[in-house]
Amino acid sequence: MSAIIEGPYMERTLVVLLEDKPGTLSHVVNLFRRRNFNIESLTVGHSETPGISRLTVVVLGDNDRIEQIIKQLRRLVNVTKVSDISDDAAVIREMTMIKVHCKPGTRSEIHDLANIYRAQIIDVALESMIIEITGTQDKVDSLIDLLRPFGIKEISRTGSMGMVRGLSGITNG
Repeated sequence: MSAIIEGPYMERTLVVLLEDKPGTLSHVVNLFRRRNFNIESLTVGHSETPGISRLTVVVLGDNDRIEQIIKQLRRLVNVTKVSDISDDAAVIREMTMIKVHCKPGTRSEIHDLANIYRAQIIDVALESMIIEITGTQDKVDSLIDLLRPFGIKEISRTGSMGMVRGLSGITNG
């Protein structure tokens, strides 16, 4: 891991592999709560290994606090591996759905914005459209900012998911 020089509190992306059993996710989240960490985003789903889930959690903290939470996560019985991928060559993305108000006169403008961002229009109704975008947090935020003047009705974001580039990774060392 490279040296962190960007300030005392930084956004860190942790990948946690844990047993897919009832209560395991609750134990992990409670650990963050007890240590007074605010979770910026959390995504969890099945991994390529049966019975193992992959949790991606983004938190803010200084080096010492992040190191401490990683050590405590590794002590949990149902956690099999913890990795901080923040400084690794990694692909980090999120998926977002945005429901935006539209009138017949603004549909083409919204459609053009979606195309610029390589987003998909996944639903069209009389007075709204749902746009799906996948990308970095900055890319998603940028599209949201451009859609605000049209009137955003709803936003649903997955939170960040990450994977280390190349053949070696979290699960296969």
